[in-house]
Amino acid sequence: METLDLETVLGLARGGDEQAVGELHRRFSRRVLGLCRHLLRSAESAEDAGSEVFLRMARMLASYNGSVPFERWLFSIASHHCIDLLRKQQRERRWLDDEDVEALPISIVADSPLNELIREERREAVREALARLPEKFRVPLALRYYGEFSYDEIAQQLQLSRANVATLVFRAKQELRQALAAHGGR
Repeated sequence: METLDLETVLGLARGGDEQAVGELHRRFSRRVLGLCRHLLRSAESAEDAGSEVFLRMARMLASYNGSVPFERWLFSIASHHCIDLLRKQQRERRWLDDEDVEALPISIVADSPLNELIREERREAVREALARLPEKFRVPLALRYYGEFSYDEIAQQLQLSRANVATLVFRAKQELRQALAAHGGR
């Protein structure tokens, strides 16, 4: 496979040849990993992201039409995946204010399977607490953080004033923090 040109390898990979997909990984993994490391600022996160990028690449190869160079197409998959991960991290951080982050044990901030489990338990606790909020708080909060709507968009959707939406979101976050604290600080 190493002696074959890229177009031949791509043709074989599109046909489901696992060795060809492996050859694409061999040829491009170092650069994809470097891009992921640059975007995510973490070697461990970059390795996970790089693996996911090549899984996505294998699933999406049939859609590659050659209109852009393969490397640019692959880097587009990698950058979109990393940006999605960064957005997810940003959304998760929105739930915690600066005091909450400082109060967390340092091990929760580092990446590891145990810490991922702890984060997942915390996310589950947030989902449960959010589900228990009264609708007048739950809906604007979900639109704001899950739907990423602006206050103006929420106001339009719920036919409320922008100030009313801001107050509801603020109170919803207070209620959510209290519910999480009562649930053991998860």
